[in-house]
Formats: sequence, C-alpha cells, structure tokens
Amino acid sequence: MVQEKLTQAHGLPNVSKAPTMLQPVSSTSRVLKIGLRSDEPSLIELSVLARWNVRPRLMGVPGVDNVSIWGQRKRQLQVHVDPDRIKEADVSLRDVVATTGNALWVSPLSFLDAAYPGTGGFIDTPNQRLGVRHVLPIVSPEGLSKVAIEGKDLRLGEVVEVVESHQPLIGDAIVGNDSGIMLVVEKFPWANTLEVTQDVEKALADLRPGLKDIEIDTEIFRPASFIEDAVDNLNTAVTIGIVLAALTLFLFFLDWRMTLIVVISTATSLMVVWFVLFLTGTRLDILVLAGILTAAGVIVHDAVLDTRTVRWYLSAERPEGRSVWAIIIETATRMRSAMASATLVVLLLVLPFFFVPGALGAFLDSVCITRSRSSPHWSSPCC
Repeated sequence: MVQEKLTQAHGLPNVSKAPTMLQPVSSTSRVLKIGLRSDEPSLIELSVLARWNVRPRLMGVPGVDNVSIWGQRKRQLQVHVDPDRIKEADVSLRDVVATTGNALWVSPLSFLDAAYPGTGGFIDTPNQRLGVRHVLPIVSPEGLSKVAIEGKDLRLGEVVEVVESHQPLIGDAIVGNDSGIMLVVEKFPWANTLEVTQDVEKALADLRPGLKDIEIDTEIFRPASFIEDAVDNLNTAVTIGIVLAALTLFLFFLDWRMTLIVVISTATSLMVVWFVLFLTGTRLDILVLAGILTAAGVIVHDAVLDTRTVRWYLSAERPEGRSVWAIIIETATRMRSAMASATLVVLLLVLPFFFVPGALGAFLDSVCITRSRSSPHWSSPCC
C-alpha cells in the first residue's frame, strides 16, 4: 500500500518533492549533536561543506539512520526588486521573474520555458555521434547581473540588485556563543549507541584535515558519555562492594578461609554472568542488573552457609572409613537437592508467560528470562 501511494507522485505540483520511504528511527534516536563553527569560511560556505562533505560521510557510518542539519543556509543567487526602480526603467516584475528563471537551465516555475528543458542535442561525425553537454556559466551574482532582460535593452543588474544569500531561517543553531551549523545524528532502533558514537567520531577525525579553521564540537549532546560514566561507576561500585563484603565477613566471623571462599565464589559467579550475557548478546538493563544483585546476595549467603555446614560436619565425629571429601560431597548434595527443587518451581511459574501473544508477550518474554536468570539458585556457585 505504501508503494502504491508512492507511485501517485505524478499528481503533486511540480514544485513539490517526490515522496520517499523513510528509514526506521529509534525512539531515543539522537546519539550525537555536532557543532560546526568558524570565522572563515562563512556560514553559507560552511553549510555547503556540511551538506556535501560531512553529511554523506556520516550517513555511511554503520548504524546511522539520518543526519539532520540545523541552521543550514542554502546558497542562493537572489534578485532583490525595488518597485520604484523597475517602474522608472519600464520593466515589469514578470519580466524580472522570467529573465531570472530562464537564465537557469532548469527552473521550478512551471509557467516558464526553462521548466521544460530539452535535450542537449548532438553533433554527427563520419564515425560517431557526440553529445552536447551544457555547462551553466552563471555561478556568481556578477554573472547573473549581466543577463539581458527579455524584450528590453537592459541588463538585469541595471534595474535590480543581485546578491548571494540564503533562504529565510525559521530558527538557528547556536554553537558556543555564536551562530553555527549543528548536525544531529540519529541511529537505527537496533544500533548500539556506544558503537555508533565511536564510529561517527572516527569519521569526523578522518574529515578534520579537510576542515581547517573549523571548530568541531561533539560534546553538545552525547548520550554515550552517560553510558560510559554509568559503566565505570558500576565497575567501581562492584569492586567497592566486594571489598566491603569481604571486610564485613572477616569482622563477623574472624575466619580468613571463609572470607576467601565467599570472595572467590562471588567473583567467579559474576565473571560467569558477564560471559553468559556476552554469548547470548543480552544488553545490560535495570532488570538484568537487579537480577545480578539479587543473585550476588544469595551467592554470599550460600557460600557462608555451605562453609559453616561443612565445617560442622567435619568437626563432628565421623564414621570410620569415610573420607573428608565424601562428607563434603554428601553435605553439598543434601543442601543442593532442595535448591534444585526451588529452581524448578521458579521456572514452572514463569513458563505460562512465554505463551502470551502480541506486544505484551514480547515484553513478558524478556522479563521472564531476566527473572529466571536472576533466580537465587540460577547463579549458585554449586549448581
């Protein structure tokens, strides 16, 4: 149905743009705002660089959906008309519009001859046909000023003012304390914010040699900084937590062996959790983090309880012929049988949620998987 609507573009006015299908954009699509500012070149020249050099390079970065340009000043040759001046020269406004429009190879004004350009033509030689390619000679206000007004013995620059300017701005982009150009980079829904940000910054670094005298600011809006700080803070908090937990256990029990067992069990379990998340491609969110913290508390509890129970069995009188390892295995088996039953109960409780259809079912799937992984017995050191 969308494709059918796109084929109906012929019913639109000639001055409108053809409809296109847009790429899917993430709900939190903006990954970077890039500010461009310079005293030289001008804002118009800076807009040309942003449109034809910077934006195409950034659009080629994997994961980038769109790059919007704020404060863009499109270069235009404008004709400013003074009614009194053209009246004295006996030139109508229609004559000025027709002269200016027909001076271009193609004009968007449908009532002008330039709106329906013909072919460039060709020249036949004895053995080949050479096509004629027209090159627009008017590239500056001075060139447009020299165009003759149709039906008059006057030049365009003699009755109007021709200048190089830009379209009227609805808003503007402020970079620092001055006007500039801002590029807003948006990503696909499935793209990783950190990876896209790093690739965009690498692309900008490759472009810097060709953007001399231009200040490039990538810190205006950078969500990746928050993610990097959050990961660093999380790593620091986990390290401090393990150290404090070890000190607390040692002060409570005054037993370095038990403390060492708890620290090794917790660190090993956390390493296994990160490895499983890496293999499954699961991203760290608040549900996964809550499950890891819950499991970490249970790991500490199990390690302390197992150590004390095994020590109690070892200190008691044991029958002749039974080794220490046999008593340890028997003790662990008794304790883990109950935990295995509890794990099975948790898995059976969340099983019906995997069959819920629709968008709600997709959400519940991720919640149930995270909850199952964060079950107190999922990450148990002896399971």
